[in-house]
Formats: sequence, C-alpha cells, structure tokens
Amino acid sequence: MIANTKQKNLIKTARITGLWYLMMAITGILGFMVFHSQIFVSGNPEQTLTNLDALESTARIRLLLEFGIVISQALTAVWFFKLFKDNYEWEAWILGIWGMVNALAIMISAISIASAIGIANSDISAMEDKVLLIQVFQQIISNAWGIGGLFFGLWLFPMGYIVIKSKIMPIWLGRVIVLGGIGYVLSTLIHYAGIDFSFNTYLALPATIGEFWMIGYLLIFGIRQNCHVKSNKQIIK
Repeated sequence: MIANTKQKNLIKTARITGLWYLMMAITGILGFMVFHSQIFVSGNPEQTLTNLDALESTARIRLLLEFGIVISQALTAVWFFKLFKDNYEWEAWILGIWGMVNALAIMISAISIASAIGIANSDISAMEDKVLLIQVFQQIISNAWGIGGLFFGLWLFPMGYIVIKSKIMPIWLGRVIVLGGIGYVLSTLIHYAGIDFSFNTYLALPATIGEFWMIGYLLIFGIRQNCHVKSNKQIIK
C-alpha cells in the first residue's frame, strides 16, 4: 500500500514536471523562434529600433514570453529535483542548479529586451545614441542565449545519467539526452571559437529530440510502473 502510494506520488510529480517542461518549450518556440525575428533584426540595429517603436505591443509580447521561459525553466528544474532527489540526491542537486543557471541566462536576455524597449521609447534625442544602445542590447540578448548553450547542454548530463542509471524511463531516452548535452556544449564551443562548421546548428538536434521525448514520456507515463530503485540511504548500511 505504501509502495503504491509512493509510486502514484512519483507519477504525479513526473507529470507536473512534464507540464512545466512543456510550458518552457511552448514559450521558447513562440518567444525565440516566432516573435523574436519580428522585432530584433540581426546586424541591423536601425531596423530593430524602428520595430521596437512601431511594434511596441509585439515587443512586449516577446518580453512576456521571455518571462514565461524564465519561470517555466526555473520550475522545471525544481520539479526535476523533487522527482529524483530521494534516489539520486547529488545528481538531482546538479540537475536543479544547472537548470537554474539556464533560467538566469535567459533572465539576462529578458533584462536586455526590457532595456531595449525602454530605450526605444525614451526621450533620448540623438538617434545615433539610441541605435548604439540598441546594438549593445541586441548583442547581450544574442550572447545570453548563445553562451547559455553551455548550460542548456550541461543540465542534460545529470538528467540523462539518472534516466540511464535508474531505468525509470527508457534507457535510450537517457542516452539521447546525454548525446544532446554533448551536442549543445560542442556547438557553443565551436561557434565562439570562430570555427566555420556548416553542420554546427545540427549538433543540438539530439537535444531537441531528447527533450521532446522526455516531455512526452513525463506527461503520458510519468515514470515506469513498479520500478524499484534503491535509494542512497538504503545502499549505505
């Protein structure tokens, strides 16, 4: 009876984790992949300034979606910690902390977006000054996401490790997630090393596959039924 109740609670926790993860994916796709390019034009701060002024409502939607990414990323990290802490406490701490670093990286981007909107609507009279400031904030936004790729990858390592070790989810899910983590880190390093590698953008593809697989598994199954995993406290006698 106790084991049954514990299993149900774990499945409930897993599904809540999946919901936060799904929210992070939705806000990320809408914010970064749909709305971002409507406002922020890479290499063209003048057009970006025009967009911020003419499409202020769209820019604020972009900012709110960035808030959504920050909040859902932080809560996903917390609920992953809650899901795994009883059996893999150390790994769960690493997963939670590195997930929070992701949220902080995106928060830097959100601060820069808010600052760019403020500059576009400020009383600064010199257009050159506005353009220069917008260019600076564009660079910060871009690099917050770019360098953030290090921890977007790193937090997948403990996640994949726990899945592989515990077998509470398919082992290949864990392997794909670890591969995705390696891809994210390598992609970031290659980009900032200035290496011209035409397939660099595809290195993060296993991470995308693994994360959506994880979201689907958490929402549909939670964790495997009747999977008995020894806790660290049980192992130490």
